[in-house]
Formats: sequence, structure tokens, C-alpha cells
Amino acid sequence: MKNSGLRKFGLIGKRLDYSFSPKYFAQKFTKEKIENCEYLAYELDDISGLNDLLQDEAIIGLNVTIPYKEELFAFADQISEEVGAIGAANTILKEDGKITLYNTDVWGFSQSLVGFLGNQVKEIDQALVLGTGGASKAISFALKKLEIQPILVSRSGKGDVAYAEIGPLMKESRLIVNTTPLGTFPDVEEAPNLPYEQLGTNHFLYDLVYNPEKTLFLKRGQERGAAIKNGYEMLVLQAERSWDIWNHKLSR
Repeated sequence: MKNSGLRKFGLIGKRLDYSFSPKYFAQKFTKEKIENCEYLAYELDDISGLNDLLQDEAIIGLNVTIPYKEELFAFADQISEEVGAIGAANTILKEDGKITLYNTDVWGFSQSLVGFLGNQVKEIDQALVLGTGGASKAISFALKKLEIQPILVSRSGKGDVAYAEIGPLMKESRLIVNTTPLGTFPDVEEAPNLPYEQLGTNHFLYDLVYNPEKTLFLKRGQERGAAIKNGYEMLVLQAERSWDIWNHKLSR
């Protein structure tokens, strides 16, 4: 293998010791016999560190996670339609010295959610979305495309309602999506502050967190009879979507 032909990919974020992508792509390269490629985690204390990383001519594409999804616009030459609508990106393509931003959260979540809800996807008209960060914006965009109205819940006042105010909304909001990092390993005893006693068998709980496999949020929902799903499948779909973008195999 010649180093001069190496194609580099990776993930940028502030804390990446828990990240899914490096292991996933390492296994993908081995399984599919993809040569001269590597995928690494690049922890950046500040988004300005992306400047130096992009100077590496071998860098082809990057995934982006917390807290930089909304801080990439200063680096962009072009943005996808979805990135423009959402205001957040999670995938970078570097080609001929130009930077294009994409958002694969929308694709991954939409495909995964439709499979999770099945025939009931058309019967759900609103959803509680926990959190107001970059992931929340993508999830809200995806829900609207599915004709499900998102109601953003936050502790900061940036959302539509505060956690203390959602009690009356629980019954009519059959879908609840957690886009916050609460409950992520190793902080597995944390969970969004919800009136879980109001959940029932007609509820669907979706957590973007995948580690642990079953967060406290999902456990509490399951105890009340709700259907539950974690974010693992969404991550796989996102990863494959990113790979298609980087290799010009994207089918729309």
C-alpha cells in the first residue's frame, strides 16, 4: 500500500472516546476489501482546529458531531439544500479544494423512524423532540417532511415548551424523540425529566443515543408499555450515506 494513495476520512468533535464511526468504518474497509483508506477520530478543542485538518491533502471527507454541527458554515464553499434549511451539518466533502456541507441525520433518522413506526407513521401528527441542538434541528426537519409536527422541549427556553410544561402534551404526543446526550455511557443513570407515568402502550420512544443499547429514557418507556428504539440503526444509515457522498454514489 502506497501512502501517497491514501484516502483519509474521519470524525471531528470535542469528546470522541465513545464514538461509533471509527470502528464501523474500520470494519467496513476490512469486510468490503476497501484499500488505501483510513478513518480516524479527530478531537478538536475548538472548531478553529478544523483549518489545519483541512490542509491535509489526503482528507476526502469528515463526519461532524457535538458541538460543531452548527459551526461549520465559515468553512463552506457550498451547502446542500437540507443544510441550508436546517442550519446544521454533519458531513463534509472536500473536493478540488472546495468544501461542501451535507446533513445525513435527516436521511438516517427518516429511514429508521419509518421502519420503527410502520403503518402508524401516518397516524401520528405531532412529536415531542427533546433538545434544541444541531441534531434536534435535523430531526425536526425530517419529522416535518413526514407530516409530523415537532414540538421542541428544552431547559434553556429555546424550545417551544419547557420540561415542566409538557404534562398536558404527553397523551396526544405519541412519539417522543430524545436528541440530547442524556443517558450516554458512562452517565447511564441520567434521563430526560419527563412525567413517565403518563406513557402507555400507544407511545413510541426513540433515543438518538445508542450506548448503552437501552438508556434509562428507553427503560422507563418500556416499563410503561411503550415501543422503544435506540439510535444504532440511524448511525449505520448515516455512515453509509456519508460514504456515498464521499464516493459520488449518492442516489436521491
